[in-house]
Amino acid sequence: MAAITPRQISRKLRGVETQVFMQSFVDRVLVLVTQVGKVGNLIQASIPATASLLPTRTDPSQLNGVLLQEPSPAIQLTSLLGGAPSADLQTLQFLYASQIATIIWTEESQMGLESFRRSVVIGLALAKSDEQEPSEGGSQREVFEGVISMVQVLLKGK
Repeated sequence: MAAITPRQISRKLRGVETQVFMQSFVDRVLVLVTQVGKVGNLIQASIPATASLLPTRTDPSQLNGVLLQEPSPAIQLTSLLGGAPSADLQTLQFLYASQIATIIWTEESQMGLESFRRSVVIGLALAKSDEQEPSEGGSQREVFEGVISMVQVLLKGK
């Protein structure tokens, strides 16, 4: 099985330094997303090998050209460590986890590894919205799409 060597990328998203680290293991993929220099909450995403991934759709209206694939309803999300301080933030964290895992599973299926879907463990430590620089049209979506774009860059090895 092809292994992803440890990779990391850093960018400023809405004025906050954001780092994404990815490490592949035989049974899991670890992705850490941090804006505060910590591991953050750990969430494990898994999906049965028999569950199909939804096809990628092209949507030219997506900001920054980021294509977001709809996660499968078969994804199982499990909080491993930590937790969100509110239900809204937990929903946001689960959105990050399911989207990151879907991107990884889709990439692995394109490499012929669909029969063995590894769990993806995602660590999220994002800055509070009020700590980010205000900008014209800036939003949590901008940060979300920036993080997703960083994950895609790491997977493509660019």
